[in-house]
Amino acid sequence: MYGLMQEVPLTVDSILRRARSVFAAREVVSRRDDGQLHRTSYGEVAARAERLMGALHALGVRPGDRVATLAWNSHRHLEAYFAVPCLGAVLHTVNVRLTREQIAWVVRHAGDRVVLVDRSLVPALQAALPDLPSDLRYVVFDDDGRGAAAALPGALDYEALLATAAPLPALPVLDERAAAGLCYTSGTTGEPKGVLYSHRSTVLHAFGCGMADSLGIAQRDCVLPVVPMFHVNAWGLPYACALVGSKLVLPGSHLGGDALAALLEQERVTFAAGVPTIWNLVLQSQRRRRRDLSALRRIVLGGAPAPRALVEAWQAECGVPITHAWGMTETSPVGACTHAGSTGLAPDDPADFTLREKPGRPVPGLEAKVVGDDGRELPWDGASSGELCVRGPWVASAYFGIAAHEAFADAGWFRTGDMATIDADGRIAITDRKKDLIKSRGEWISSNALENAALRCDGVLEAAVVARPDALRDEAPVLFVVARDAAAPPSAHALVAWLGASFPRWQLPRPEDVHVVDAIPKTSVGKIDKKLLRRRLREQQP
Repeated sequence: MYGLMQEVPLTVDSILRRARSVFAAREVVSRRDDGQLHRTSYGEVAARAERLMGALHALGVRPGDRVATLAWNSHRHLEAYFAVPCLGAVLHTVNVRLTREQIAWVVRHAGDRVVLVDRSLVPALQAALPDLPSDLRYVVFDDDGRGAAAALPGALDYEALLATAAPLPALPVLDERAAAGLCYTSGTTGEPKGVLYSHRSTVLHAFGCGMADSLGIAQRDCVLPVVPMFHVNAWGLPYACALVGSKLVLPGSHLGGDALAALLEQERVTFAAGVPTIWNLVLQSQRRRRRDLSALRRIVLGGAPAPRALVEAWQAECGVPITHAWGMTETSPVGACTHAGSTGLAPDDPADFTLREKPGRPVPGLEAKVVGDDGRELPWDGASSGELCVRGPWVASAYFGIAAHEAFADAGWFRTGDMATIDADGRIAITDRKKDLIKSRGEWISSNALENAALRCDGVLEAAVVARPDALRDEAPVLFVVARDAAAPPSAHALVAWLGASFPRWQLPRPEDVHVVDAIPKTSVGKIDKKLLRRRLREQQP
């Protein structure tokens, strides 16, 4: 038959070849531990990645083996992003904020052979050593070439290793269906679950990030992924940037509001991405000291619902629109997004803000539906709420090492655990996590809706709502807030009165269930840790 297309495998090495041949001079900037900036290029990253492949092969790494990283966002981590999968091995990015027990658990479960670790994070591995495999090899990222002095068995310095390594004469032929990456969920309910990303899914996700109605990353962009490279491949941004040729700015461990604001200004960043708590910090920094952020055309906010107050503040005070994206570890992660211009309304139109509170339509390539408790699909009417299910070429079909799981019980679909509606235009609205809904006398209360309303109250910097057991109501909402000014916090009665203007009385917390606190605990990826808040409430009960 004539007219068929070429069958070219979709593998990560194709992204590396493109970056090296087409965008060799495009800049990659990293902030070192000492705050200084390190400047390199995609061409140099590719050359060093090829030497790293040779070094890992010399350490015994073979196709299918897992290589872990415990590292911040840096050019060295980027080199591992390409070297490990292009060698045919699997890049396992370990969350740097896990406890020593959790680090040991995921390393053992993954069966890692080598760990690439930042010098500043060596103590976390040291603490976990008694529970780590005795034959694990350690390679230390260090700006000053002192990695071999790290207190880890047989530690090797990354730069010294690369200096003596040579590229392999021939690389393995990669299968696009083979695993390229491994990331574990945060384990907020039970043990973390591993998600394997294939070469094919990784490349297709990178293409998806470049679509105009998705993240819209382009060659002209200077991209700052504040989202960590240990979390869902930094939302796929390192691969997407290398594919389209964006300048890449990596913040290292410097994630404070002032440090990020300075980096945005200095490097003329046009596109940045991170969780809401990060952009709240940067906004507070801007309020203290105005920096020139005129180059910044878009912030992508994900990992948690987009508080309307935060979206409106960035638009009004900084002139920067926020793109609300939804995704999960299991969706690589970009699944849906909505941004200024996609609603057909002016960016400062209140109706536009209302629409942009929703994650929006599934990005091209993905499909979505909502199902009721009986598993039947619900109508797209914007009102029928059920569990969100998705499918597509970069959505997981199983968990690593788990034969069967209820999340994949609906053949061909992934059950996300998010409660959502879909309107007639296909826009998804997340109403809450299934486990975060509060059931009061048989009726549901959205913790997410209460939090967003609290954030619009004067004097509130952060807010979180969880349920506590209640003899009369089954469950009752408990509100935690952090004051914008610790010297003048809002009162509990004022907060309840504010919420009462938007919610019926039965959905409101009692004044004694409103707590003004110094800080709200966060998970390892910067989300509010509701699991910990609920545990604290249980411990306080008589």
